[in-house]
Amino acid sequence: MTSSDWQQLSVTSAGQAPELFEEALLAVGALAVTLTDDGDHPLLEPPPGATPLWPHTRVTGLFAADTDMAGVERQLRQHLDADTPLMLERQGLEERDWVRAWLDDFKPMRFGRRLWVCPSTLTPPDPQAVNLRLDPGLAFGTGTHPTTALCLTWLDSAPVAQQRVLDYGCGSGILAIAAALLGAECVQVVDIDPQALLACSQNAEHNQVAGRVTAVDPDTFTPGSVDILLANILSAPLIKLAPCLSSWLAPGGWLVLSGILQSQATAVQTAYAAAVRFEPVQEQDGWVLLVGRKTMP
Repeated sequence: MTSSDWQQLSVTSAGQAPELFEEALLAVGALAVTLTDDGDHPLLEPPPGATPLWPHTRVTGLFAADTDMAGVERQLRQHLDADTPLMLERQGLEERDWVRAWLDDFKPMRFGRRLWVCPSTLTPPDPQAVNLRLDPGLAFGTGTHPTTALCLTWLDSAPVAQQRVLDYGCGSGILAIAAALLGAECVQVVDIDPQALLACSQNAEHNQVAGRVTAVDPDTFTPGSVDILLANILSAPLIKLAPCLSSWLAPGGWLVLSGILQSQATAVQTAYAAAVRFEPVQEQDGWVLLVGRKTMP
């Protein structure tokens, strides 16, 4: 492979859920994941409620140029199943103005009734709405992924005003900033990635809510009782963190979990069942949102 600025690793799903490959690539360090047709199968208008993908879907992860891709391939096979034959393809990708290319396709998006996410280069469609200004940057989270979209839609209709909020695994800070714009009294954000904490702080300042958003790493974080706890990460850490996250939630408080595939929802709910009563599962494109309230003592 020639010298490149980025590396791509693609895997083709044939008869398996492409969402599993998407989650696996993110879990082994992909900076972004895309799904494309690996054949010639146009998607025609689906029946109501259907979210089809192609019979053979190509799932591609983007990695930094200095990534040990042989190690990534080994981790990916272990994460999925060492006995499952995988069709992997690795290639380099030359640098270009990806931010500009992404912005060309990134349009204002509405979540729920009044919450919009808009790039800073465009005028919000509804200046009177709650407008969150966000551009692609150092960390995951722009609202385009179903897991983020589900959380934002819930926040739009939730009783956020004057509440204490914790966003665990904040990424770009999009959920924390949305909560602050919707009237939260204070928002704590926690992430293991220093770039995510930096991106969150910068985005909070850009949206003029920096005074109510505090970004810290897990070692610095001081747990306290919160009214709303958001965690859009992955199912395995959500299950592992269940005792901690449950303990930080005030009685009657809202627990909002995402980054979960439909097939993983029951396992995640079971991990929190002793402390949280869940509402019906919400689903979008194979991903689910779990919302529940902590039971009263």
